[in-house]
Amino acid sequence: MKLLLLLALLSGGEGVSDRSVAGRVGGSVTLTCRYDMKDHKPLSVCWNRGDIPLRKCDNELIATDGLSVREDSRRSSRYQLLGRLDRGDVSLTILKVTEWDAGRYGCRVDIPGWFNDEKHHFDLTVDSDPQTTTSVTSETSTLQTTVTHTAGHMNATETVPTSSFSSIIRCVMFGLLVLVTAGGVVVLVRKWMRLHKV
Repeated sequence: MKLLLLLALLSGGEGVSDRSVAGRVGGSVTLTCRYDMKDHKPLSVCWNRGDIPLRKCDNELIATDGLSVREDSRRSSRYQLLGRLDRGDVSLTILKVTEWDAGRYGCRVDIPGWFNDEKHHFDLTVDSDPQTTTSVTSETSTLQTTVTHTAGHMNATETVPTSSFSSIIRCVMFGLLVLVTAGGVVVLVRKWMRLHKV
């Protein structure tokens, strides 16, 4: 009993947080992990698949030595740390998400001292519907493309018109200019005909 109480007190010293994150097959998802650079120098960080153990990462996906990724730690090129490491942003981005990526992940920030490490756990769910690009064709061949934004921990998708929309605007404006010009020419021709009594 005393041993369990001691273990609970010791493990309670580490900061632990849990979050749920959603991703989609074929897209990318970012698991946000940051530490405060004001309080610390650049710190070592490791990302673990599954729960974070008592020490280090036992199922390491990728890790840093403080300011750069340790290439010997990268399990796959699909795992990227795209944030500013020099500002404490050690968020993990998983590219080309598959159904097998669903599950538990952990970010461990190695803070010097006993039981000071920050632990952040993420439970990733993956939607099996693949991300698709939407195309809409009309008489003027207007195309639409899908743009993916990473908002917090989840990808959001919206449809945005491509530059062909501005081409349509230009065509309409040109058509209006032609009509106005043609109308002006007709007025001038009528005046000329009246003056010359044609």
